[in-house]
Amino acid sequence: MVKLAVDMMGGDDAPNIVLEGVEKAVNEFEDLEIILFGDEKQCHIQHPRVEVRHTTEEITMEDEPVRAIKRKKDSSMVRMAEAVKNGEADACVSAGNTGALMSSGLFIVGRLPGVARPALVVTLPTVSGKGVVLLDVGANADAKAEHLYQNAVLGHIYAQKLRGIETPKVALLNIGTEAKKGNSLTKEAFNLMSKTEQFHFVGNIEAKSIMEDEADVIVTDGYTGNMILKNLEGIAKSFGKIIKNDLLHNMKNKLAALIMKKDIKHIAKQLDYTEYGGSVLLGLDGIVVKAHGSSNAKAFYSAIRQAKIAADTRIVENMREKVAE
Repeated sequence: MVKLAVDMMGGDDAPNIVLEGVEKAVNEFEDLEIILFGDEKQCHIQHPRVEVRHTTEEITMEDEPVRAIKRKKDSSMVRMAEAVKNGEADACVSAGNTGALMSSGLFIVGRLPGVARPALVVTLPTVSGKGVVLLDVGANADAKAEHLYQNAVLGHIYAQKLRGIETPKVALLNIGTEAKKGNSLTKEAFNLMSKTEQFHFVGNIEAKSIMEDEADVIVTDGYTGNMILKNLEGIAKSFGKIIKNDLLHNMKNKLAALIMKKDIKHIAKQLDYTEYGGSVLLGLDGIVVKAHGSSNAKAFYSAIRQAKIAADTRIVENMREKVAE
């Protein structure tokens, strides 16, 4: 049985989308228990495997992260993280304030021994539908070469254990594929990665190839990764709007759209980030999953599923062993 702690109050459309996602998850997975932290008056779930724990405070998107964690001790996010720290829950999920969640991870859950800086990892859609692991996507705006190397180790383990890839191809995001390309950070990181035997390094990769299935894991700093992530999400949304506008432009296109309805849905599913859930904060001594702040119920359910898989595959234990090496 896997037990997850869930922040009921985090996210743009909480608690409704959180409750919908939780209901779908407990109905689908018979070996899943959930502890919901939040305002019990707003919870309508009646399920034998869902426990509600009332909290009196809430961390908003506008709160300063570290201050909020220190001052709002009875917030749903803090109580959720404490449940992981004390071993009561195997993992936690929140769509709330990203900075506050990372602070909760660092100051409450704690880092794994040997990890300099945790990293946010996300799985992006690719042409084949297989997906690619990208990290860091926002935990650390500034990074050193050794941090990127460590991200590569963490991403390698993540791809192996959560995505079932026996020998993941690890690449470094750069402005060119040549070994001497890039700035001082990427050049130094390339030198470190090219000498390792801890993972299969395939060299540099350009941003235009992220979705081309050339790598299973792509490593970058948090500043670049966050911009890449938001840009791809924006492109996917804009692409959908363009297709919709064009297909509804005239009667001929509307008829074509009816014929191609299944194909269009398949393409949309390939580009839909909600299929992949949220971002996992790797390098912590516990599983912390960040769902998108604008998540719908489907996306939040996917984040719960991702947290469950991480717990089932003992991702933290595997990382502890690998980092120790």
